Amino acid sequence: MASVIAAAPLSRPYHNLLEMFMTANRRVGTGLTASAVISSWLWSTAMLGSTLVGYNFGVAGPFWFAAGCSPMIVFFSLLGIACKLRVPEAHTLLEIVRIRYGTQGHVVWIVLCLINNIIAVANMLLGASAAISALTGMHIIAATFLLPVGVVLYTFVGGIKATFLTDYFHTFVITVIVCFFTIKVFLVPEIGSPQDLFDIIAKAGQIHPVDGNRDGSYLTMTSKGAILFGIIHILANFGLVIMDTGFFAKAFSAAPHAVVPGYIVGGIAYFAIPWCLGTIMSFAALSLEGTERFPTFPRRLSPTEVSNGLVLPYAAVAIAGKGGAVAVVLITFMAVTSTISAQVISVSSIISFDIYRQYFNKDARDSDAIRWTHIGVVAFGIFSAAFSTALHYGNVDLGWTLYMLGVLTCPGIIPTVFTILWKRQSKLAAVSSPILGMATGIGVWLGSAAALYGEISVATTGQTLPCVYGTVASAFSPALYSVVVTIIRPDNFDWAFFRNERLAFNTSSASVAEASESDKKEPKTHDEYIQSYAADKAKLKRWGTIAAVWSLATFLGHWVLWPLPMYAANYVFSQSFFVAWVLVSIVWVWGTMLVAGFYPIIDGWGQLSQVYRGLRQGRLRG
Repeated sequence: MASVIAAAPLSRPYHNLLEMFMTANRRVGTGLTASAVISSWLWSTAMLGSTLVGYNFGVAGPFWFAAGCSPMIVFFSLLGIACKLRVPEAHTLLEIVRIRYGTQGHVVWIVLCLINNIIAVANMLLGASAAISALTGMHIIAATFLLPVGVVLYTFVGGIKATFLTDYFHTFVITVIVCFFTIKVFLVPEIGSPQDLFDIIAKAGQIHPVDGNRDGSYLTMTSKGAILFGIIHILANFGLVIMDTGFFAKAFSAAPHAVVPGYIVGGIAYFAIPWCLGTIMSFAALSLEGTERFPTFPRRLSPTEVSNGLVLPYAAVAIAGKGGAVAVVLITFMAVTSTISAQVISVSSIISFDIYRQYFNKDARDSDAIRWTHIGVVAFGIFSAAFSTALHYGNVDLGWTLYMLGVLTCPGIIPTVFTILWKRQSKLAAVSSPILGMATGIGVWLGSAAALYGEISVATTGQTLPCVYGTVASAFSPALYSVVVTIIRPDNFDWAFFRNERLAFNTSSASVAEASESDKKEPKTHDEYIQSYAADKAKLKRWGTIAAVWSLATFLGHWVLWPLPMYAANYVFSQSFFVAWVLVSIVWVWGTMLVAGFYPIIDGWGQLSQVYRGLRQGRLRG
């Protein structure tokens, strides 16, 4: 941990500063990697959206929300270690694509990644600005523009080093507040205990039955609406992770031994946050909306308020008053700033490394690349706020983006996985399949909306079935296109070709000779990376096997063995089962708080001790 806390000395060559800005010198440990992974997925959408689907579908909603995130986070450990094995010097996913497929493939992936980043940030800002506006009275557009400001400032200065550290702090604070809500809910007299909460929710299902749920109950996993949302969510999130160069940046930043355990621990720990928070707070809203505690009393939440993500903030106000409002504003702000910082780093790396350095100034100095990285940070912050404002005035809200974003994020999933793991995918297949896949997905999405509801509008395109059909088409049609085109125009890529290109930022030999011994050690030169690859190859392959096993186990556990038998059994929770369900989720989320808050400190204790001793000795000498 201390390796990313310590700032680079001013005398260090520029290439060290750039490597620190983009990859934190590839020395981030397991604990901080796990915390950063949790933070990268701890979107404001995760908290607002999980309570939204909990309010709409009952216990099945938050579960499928959580199950739509953890499997692909763990799966990314496999991609991360494969990248470290094959391209140890890489800074971004797009560098890998460019080396393998040339300019055409590079341009296609730049567009896909930028679309992914733009829709992801819009999804976050729409929900967060609506929540903050509802709680504080601030104009929603002011909130939309002010939220990215802090991100731009600290990311501008610190790069990914800053995002790791702010991720850690923000995630710790958010998980502490989530744990506070797990206690505060049951201190409200109208709720009292998990047993009393069960009785209230069982009665609510009788008064307001849920369409598509077994017996209309909120207390069943047999929910057609929830499982359809789960299908949309897991596919869309695979796209958001795999097409987000920020996740690759974190993988490249982590030390080789930290990639797999960091992503596995982070993915498993993350599961509890949307599951526990979504269940407890959505049920708190259902329990209290008929009482004077609830902000909308005497009426229920309107569909528009639910779709804007206001279930969580209103439930927080109901159980904790002004303190609850402050808590939700705080966690929303921190979640937005942490996750947008990752998106900003992603886009700025695309602008500096993949556009400016590649197509405008191949001989750019490292100082030039840093300057364009800063330009990218500021430009994307402004653009994302403006784009979200345009969506707001187009009557687009959190619910709409939550359902349809997979149509735009999914086309690159399988071609990207093939790029890293399948050497036979040809250039023509890689370039054409995501384009054809996106066209197929959009066509199916819009066509389904018109066929099922008679028109194409914001309302109809945000319905469940068009989004399911469009997302599935976007995700899986590129696999068919890629395999067919590869059979027609086959290829057999040599993985060793990746290691022939110099990607690390190096100064001249004279500059390196003048640098201090510690400066020479970070970052490595191209030759050192090649030597390191030969030495670490067996270890990286072993980590790859572990990652593959954990990925499969996480998917089977969270998506097959746990929920599907409960869905098929048409089981409606008994009181004792519901109490166990809630208690397990609470214990899990407290464990997540410990992982996010204390594991990085324990993991980096030796380095922290060295920093403390150094600072103390410096004061004594002073």
